[in-house]
Order: sequence, then C-alpha cells, then structure tokens
Amino acid sequence: MAVTGGNISDLINFINGIIWSPALVWLCLGTGLWFSVRGRFLQLRHIKEMRRLIFRSKQNDAGVSSFQALTMTLAGRVGTGNIAGVATAITFGGPGALFWMWVVAFLGASSAFVESTLGQIYKEKINGEYRGGPAFYIEKGLGLRWYAWLFAVVTVLSCGLLLPGVQANSIGSSLNLAFGISPNVTAAFIALLLGFIIFGGVKRIAVFTSTVVPFMALGYIIVACVIVALHIEKLPGVLLLVWRSAFGLDAGFGAIVGLAISWGVKRGVYSNEAAQGTGPHASSAAAVTHPVKQGLVQAFSVYIDTLFVCSATGFMLLVTGLYNVQGPGDVALYTGIAGVAAGPGYVQTAMESMMPGFGNYFVAIALFFFAFTTIVAYYYIAETNIAWICRKTARPWLMIVLKIMLMVSAVYGTVKTADMAWGLGDIGVGMMAWLNIIAILLMGGTAFNCLRDYEKQMSQNADPVFDPERLSLQNADYWTEHRDEVKKLSEPGPTFRTTSS
Repeated sequence: MAVTGGNISDLINFINGIIWSPALVWLCLGTGLWFSVRGRFLQLRHIKEMRRLIFRSKQNDAGVSSFQALTMTLAGRVGTGNIAGVATAITFGGPGALFWMWVVAFLGASSAFVESTLGQIYKEKINGEYRGGPAFYIEKGLGLRWYAWLFAVVTVLSCGLLLPGVQANSIGSSLNLAFGISPNVTAAFIALLLGFIIFGGVKRIAVFTSTVVPFMALGYIIVACVIVALHIEKLPGVLLLVWRSAFGLDAGFGAIVGLAISWGVKRGVYSNEAAQGTGPHASSAAAVTHPVKQGLVQAFSVYIDTLFVCSATGFMLLVTGLYNVQGPGDVALYTGIAGVAAGPGYVQTAMESMMPGFGNYFVAIALFFFAFTTIVAYYYIAETNIAWICRKTARPWLMIVLKIMLMVSAVYGTVKTADMAWGLGDIGVGMMAWLNIIAILLMGGTAFNCLRDYEKQMSQNADPVFDPERLSLQNADYWTEHRDEVKKLSEPGPTFRTTSS
C-alpha cells in the first residue's frame, strides 16, 4: 500500500495524542508547582539577583559568560513559538490559552532553575569547552547510563531532525507572504547560512546569538507594545476575556476550557522550554563560580520568553481582533481574519493593519531572526549530546551526519505544510519533556541543596563559590578538578547581599 500524505498526518496526530496526553500537561504544571513550593517561590524571591547575575559575569577560554549563555538559551526559546505558536494556541484553545501560557512560565521558571543548576553541577570539560545537559546529570546524578543514552539519542533526533522544520517552515511562509519569495529559494538560503554558523563551533554560536537575540527581541516587543498602546482602551476587556476564557466563564469559549489548558501548556512548553531539557545545554556552557548563578539566570529567561515576547504577540492579536478560534470538529467559534491559516499570518496581518507598508515586512524579518537563531540553538543542543556519546569512543562522523541532517531537516520543513512541521516538532518536544521531567523530579533535592548553600554564602556577603564536597555530592568532577579555574572567576571586593528575604 502506498504511503500518502494523509496516512503520515494521521500517524503523526496519533503519536502526538499519546505523547501529549493530559498526563504530560498536568505533569508539566505539577512539576513546576512542586518545585515552586519547595524553593519557596525562588522565581519571585530572587528576581533582583537574577537581573544582577545576567550582566555581572565573566567568561574564559572554556566557557561563555552568563549573558552569552542566556542569549544562547533565548535563541532556542525565542522563536516561532512566540509568534506562530501563540497564534496557534489562541486558534485551538481560545484567548484563555494565553493565561495558561503565563501559568506555565511562572511555574516553569522553577523547573528551569532546577534543570539548569543540575546541568552546571555535572558539566564536563570536553575538548576545551564546557558541556552539560540532562544526559550528563542523569548519568552522574542518577547513575542510570541507559537512561542517559535514551535521552541523548532522543534529543539528537528531536533537535537535529524533528524541530528545525517548524522554525524553517515559519520562515518560508512569512517571507513568501511578505516578499513573495519562493520557499525553495528560502530553503537554499537557510541551508547556506546554517552551514556557515554551525561549522564555527560554540564560540561562533555564542557571538552570533548574543548579538542578534537581544536586538530582535527588544525591537519586536517595542513594536508590539506600540500596537497595543494604540488600542489601550481595549486592553482591560482583553484581560477579562483571557481570564474568563481560561476558566470556561466566557459564553463563546466556555466549551473549550480543556483545550485552553492543553494548548496553553503545550505551546507554553514549546516556547519557553522549561523542563523540556534543552535549556541546560546552553546554561552548562557558562563560566560561573556556583551552579545556582546560572540556574537563576535561566529561570529569568523563561520570563523574558513568555511573559514579555509571547504576551506581546497575544495582546497584539486580541486587541486588534485579528485571530480565529476553532472548536472541536472544525466549528468556527470566532472569525476575525478569514482565509488566513493559524500561524505567523495572523501577526503579520495584525501589524500590517496598524502599520501599512511596514508591519508585514517587520514580522517576516523578526520571525526570520527568531526562527533561525532557534535552529542554531537546536544544533548546539544536538551537538552537545553527540559530544556526550563520543566522550569515550571517538565517532567524528556523527558530527558530520548531524550537520547534514539539520540542514536537510530545515530545507524539508521550509517547503512542507505547517501542520506536518508542527506535528513533528510537538513529538520531539514531548519526548524530551517526558524523559527530562522524570529525571529532575528525582534529582530536585540536589538543586535545592545548592540553592541553600548559595543563599548561605550570600548572607555572609561573599561571592558564592561551589564546593561539592561541602554538600557531599558525588561525581561533580569538574568542580573538584578545576578549583583554581573556578576561583579565577570569583569577584572579591564588592559586597554581596542575599535577596532571599
């Protein structure tokens, strides 16, 4: 029997239904709530410290600064999910989906702290560069090498094959809508630019993302805020609509409250990646004196991604009314932009309606940088897991295969349908989330012990320096073998005060 596009789509939807069952949705929310309570809502208590750490950091020959690690993480987090993902969530979950994206961000900040702190604790120095991530802390912290192998293989397949297509597809569709550029031309350009970046190593990736990410994110937020400001009289009504829709209190969207939660959590996790297991890869590359420093920085990155960028998109769509909501069975519950498929087209139309001759082009350009830097971040994540696989047995050919696989995936995703690209991406996100959440739930105590150690040193007006022996931690080899290297990064002199009131 011939395999048709319909057969493949049905299979993708079937697999997604299993992976993204209500169990994973509630596991994401429950894990974030548990870590928030256990950390005494560190995502609120330590906001001031988070901001301080972002800009007060150093780097060395083996690692990047906290700010560069933050931008590398944001390169993965700030992407298609912030534009097309928000539009998709509202289409299938209603305005209430935006509320549940906020909930995932707030609770997920604590999950991001845990996984990134663990990534720093168990990082290694491989070929002169810091490497870390779930495969590292699963093997060293849990002692489950088979589980670490499973995560590494799943992540290489997800970030190298399944996820790049989502980002590339949005680039292709947005450039085609704005400039009339053929997706085939866009695919060729993406492949060439990707090759230049990914063959340059982690340093080139860090320089590229630290230059592009802050500029593009700030510019997008400013323009979106201008549009919201022009409709400021509608904002109170929009906030009420989001609140009522999130809990099934709105007459028009009350029947899809379950979908609001499901799509809000799914797109929230896709966008901010909290607990997904991708963030720790970039955070482990930072040169810091204590793992908690980067854990706090990465917790703040979740806020930047969802509370700032995603909210800007959501408000812009809702205040202009240029969005659709589709209920079960393809029933139209609200139609504000007929004839436009859910995705970047919503945002492009909304901006163009307020800024004729500019908005459409601006979104296309912003989305290109958002999505392209995310593809670069996916490569770094997959590369780190191959570095873990090849630590003891050299397999240089795997890196070549990865580079080719990533570029082929980006090209394929650019020219395929959006539904198929998103379906494959959701499978990749879901598989990593299941594996990583189980691991961090088992290891969360280690991260919170480190947090208490950090807070104790801060209360003594010292720049915290990590010593695994003080906490009786095993297998934190980097910190015991490179004590002098760590001490060079410390900041003697200034007075440091705890923010953990």
